[in-house]
Amino acid sequence: ATGSRVNKDPESLLRYGLPINNKEVRGLQTSIETIKQDIGSKRKSAALDGVKKSRTTINQKASKMTASCRDASVCTEILGKMSERLDPLETALRESSDAFQGSEQERTALDKAYKAQDGIQKLLTTLEEQMVPAGYKTPVPEEYSDLPQLEGGRATVEMVLKKGDGGKFRVEGKLYDKAEMKMIIDGFNAPVTGGNFIDLVDKGFYNNMNIQRSDGFVVQTGDPDGPADGYVGTPSKSVGKGKHGERLIPLEIFVVGDKGPFYEITIEDEGRGGAAT
Repeated sequence: ATGSRVNKDPESLLRYGLPINNKEVRGLQTSIETIKQDIGSKRKSAALDGVKKSRTTINQKASKMTASCRDASVCTEILGKMSERLDPLETALRESSDAFQGSEQERTALDKAYKAQDGIQKLLTTLEEQMVPAGYKTPVPEEYSDLPQLEGGRATVEMVLKKGDGGKFRVEGKLYDKAEMKMIIDGFNAPVTGGNFIDLVDKGFYNNMNIQRSDGFVVQTGDPDGPADGYVGTPSKSVGKGKHGERLIPLEIFVVGDKGPFYEITIEDEGRGGAAT
């Protein structure tokens, strides 16, 4: 809706992308993530309320959360650690409330709160990952079986970028000889798109490739030297190949609430414009 806040937190989006169905842990997630927002806007009382709400959820609804886990004992341990870490978070928030606004003491206390909240978030991620059914694979139509697929989860890709003229990268006022980029590729929500990318990474397709576009809006690569506009390889029977033999992949969209993605059609043409993905 117009005016609604768009979630741009990558870790939050990855959590929401997990194929789990447990309303109690989603409620806990909302409480914990809202604390981070409240810290950032110095809404300290609201953040303290979030700590109280999170603690209550853990204490009263732990059994409903662990019931969804592959190993309930592992989740029980994680919830225990989360509960313990709420204490230093609460302490840091109270210290920031007692400090003068804009003071060094307030900044130090808020930094401690951020760090404590981040540790709890990471435990939350581990908890939710435990709720993904063993051996889970996102269903993909048979006609795309001849394309690479990222099955059963996610992959991490690390890329190192260097400037061809030997120049340095300026990041937050500091100069670096190289830029290191870490990407989480999501096979739960985009198994074909993710599988294609990982396949090209494994083949070394991006090694020593130039950046084709970098304009402050987007950084883009993937266009090799020569006439081809992408990777040339065995094409899929379903979507064919490009004019220079490029391997094509289908448009892949996963709408919230569906069991799997749909392919080769836009969300508007599917008659579901405005649906959450």
